[in-house]
Amino acid sequence: MLDKMKNILKLIKSVDFEQLEKISKKVDLAEVLGAVSKMDENQLKMAMKMLTGSKKKKDPPPINADFYDISAKLSEEDRALQMKVRSFLEAEIKPIVNKYWLHDEFPFEIIPKLRELNVCGYVYEGYGCAGGTSLMDGIIAAEFGRVDPSIATFLGVQSGLAMGSIYMCGSEEQKQQWLPDMQQLNKIGAFGLTEPLVGSATAGGLTTTCKRDGDNWILNGQKKWIGNSTFSDITIIWARDLDDQQVKGFIVRKENPGFSVEKIKDKMALRIVQNGLITLTDCVVPESDRLPNANSFKDTAKVLQMTRAGVAWMAVGCARGAYENALDYTIKREQFGKPIASFQLIQNHLVEMLSNLTAMQTLVFRLSELQDDDKLKDEHASLAKVFCTLRMRDIVSKAREVMGGNGILLEYNVARFLADAEAIYSYEGTKEINSLIVGRSITGISAFV
Repeated sequence: MLDKMKNILKLIKSVDFEQLEKISKKVDLAEVLGAVSKMDENQLKMAMKMLTGSKKKKDPPPINADFYDISAKLSEEDRALQMKVRSFLEAEIKPIVNKYWLHDEFPFEIIPKLRELNVCGYVYEGYGCAGGTSLMDGIIAAEFGRVDPSIATFLGVQSGLAMGSIYMCGSEEQKQQWLPDMQQLNKIGAFGLTEPLVGSATAGGLTTTCKRDGDNWILNGQKKWIGNSTFSDITIIWARDLDDQQVKGFIVRKENPGFSVEKIKDKMALRIVQNGLITLTDCVVPESDRLPNANSFKDTAKVLQMTRAGVAWMAVGCARGAYENALDYTIKREQFGKPIASFQLIQNHLVEMLSNLTAMQTLVFRLSELQDDDKLKDEHASLAKVFCTLRMRDIVSKAREVMGGNGILLEYNVARFLADAEAIYSYEGTKEINSLIVGRSITGISAFV
């Protein structure tokens, strides 16, 4: 009895009666006491945690979009290069891209810095190029896409489409003349295939024409959506020969008579990329600037097959950048007194995004292995382009969704990915055209008209 009285006195001393009086005006203390007395030990612990907030706040885990640790498959040298590229992009590109994207301008000051990074033409042998693997070339494209799809596209046009056309279809003299300077970004290239009235039908319907005239060729027509063309030194122009109706490729210099380019304005995507409308009016190109190994659209398609794989990797990068920014936002953004990352529906969105991203990463990794083993086929590249750009669209959309209204502001680094994804989804072959390439492969029946 004495012990009980001591405990009661101790309890009375610990009670703040003024505070107790305030609480009694809000709740029935007898009812609360009765409910608490019926709780078991575990229920009491949970109640105390809720009341006192005694649950320790843990630091969130580091953001890791490589959920299946694909980078562990890389050699130490390749992993070091990946991290070098990532550090460069975080330090030199990320701080400036929103400003240039908003103003529809290209940051020419980055060209010397890109030259120093030395990854242009990474996959080619000789001519100052690294002679690296397609796998690492893809990883580099993804790293660029992760920070800014526009700069990734600029490099893709320069390194893939323009240099690739010369590397795969040019003469040795042309390779020696252009590739070393292009690798160092001393000369900028563009790739002119798409036309104002001809996009998906380029395989059989080019309206730009060429005709031999002695030691020269005369080119006439227009090319649209040509990235880099407003400031490129050369543009690879694909034209239909009026004599044999075959597609041929030409290195057209900006100073060639009859060549002009007009900047395309008011784009909603890839605004840093300077796309041009090229007009060729009796444009004179010497025979020495014709690509001798480009004599049909099949030769053009070889270049597109290679670069289409790169676009799939770029889509992975775009999706990864959106996911990482969205995840970081949900961890820091608080509503109803706690981070929105703690809400079930937000976590469901994040897991769906990560699932799609992981599937994309594993697909393109295997795609590049096929490419390095010289087993890549058109349908392999097309399937990757279809799947990765579709899933990219889902990811950037969900990234904007979990960020609410802030998702449409440039400062939060997702609105740009959301817009840029639309261009990546369409270029280098639409979803429909690439689907038909895969469909033809698996059924043996061509559905093209």
